[in-house]
Amino acid sequence: MKLTILGCYAATPRTFTNPTSQVLQIKNHLFLIDCGEGTQVELRRNKVKFSKIKHIFISHLHGDHFFGLVGLISTFRLLNRENELHVYGPKGIKQAITLQLKLSNSWTNYPLYFHELESKEPQVLFEDEKVSVETIPLKHRIYTNGFLFKEKSGERKLNMSACLKHEIDVVYYRKIKAGGDARLDDGTIIPNEKLTFDPDPPLSYAFCSDTIYKPDNLPQLKDVTFLYHESTFLEAHAKLALPTGHSTAREAGLMAKQANAAYLILGHYSTRYPDLTLFANEAKAEFENVLTADDGKVFDFDELVS
Repeated sequence: MKLTILGCYAATPRTFTNPTSQVLQIKNHLFLIDCGEGTQVELRRNKVKFSKIKHIFISHLHGDHFFGLVGLISTFRLLNRENELHVYGPKGIKQAITLQLKLSNSWTNYPLYFHELESKEPQVLFEDEKVSVETIPLKHRIYTNGFLFKEKSGERKLNMSACLKHEIDVVYYRKIKAGGDARLDDGTIIPNEKLTFDPDPPLSYAFCSDTIYKPDNLPQLKDVTFLYHESTFLEAHAKLALPTGHSTAREAGLMAKQANAAYLILGHYSTRYPDLTLFANEAKAEFENVLTADDGKVFDFDELVS
């Protein structure tokens, strides 16, 4: 499970900072989360194999979170993409993108599906045998969702010394990893717990940008492994947060603390501030395990929790 930050700054792009976009690698999936202006350039710069992206999640229809989407969709066409692409976002995203494709006569030569969202309650958007994705209702100036990505529990791990001791045939290993007991030739049953170890605890990642401090999301976020939470402002400008629909770094720390998160990742910084350590310091007043996102930064979640 790995997160690559393509952009994590608020409002307009600059020559050295980019608006929101990130890629989550999880259980053989490559999920794109938001698609601000310049995303496809950053995908190339960070050597992301973006042809493998099949699902794009757009939090809301402010430009710094989706103005790069039509360009990326068009580039996929130029690269002769064949695989289908699914876009999840607020109602209106299909109209916004297809109008541009229509006027530029740039219809895709691959299947393009839009899944438009209107619900203000959490809903599952994607699920397979290894991972699930659900919305996190946020409160911003327009309809906005965050996204919660959760691994499912994996197979149990073989205790090879125990398997060899009992001379378990390798043909039964798959059944044992799935939780089954083993039966020896003489009829003796060896319980699964004597042949396996527990699987690694499943990881989870919550993306929360843009939003005011919203503690009613805490039940959904409880015990999340990694919480990405916007921290547009420092406390010196806290009076700007609520009117603009944003949070402060301290409020992000408070959300992480109350959710019992393992780690907090800060992002969506206002460009008025010169130093990201200012955000980390304010969040750490509420929560200890604070990480700061920055363009091009990669978080290897498996390494961090090991």
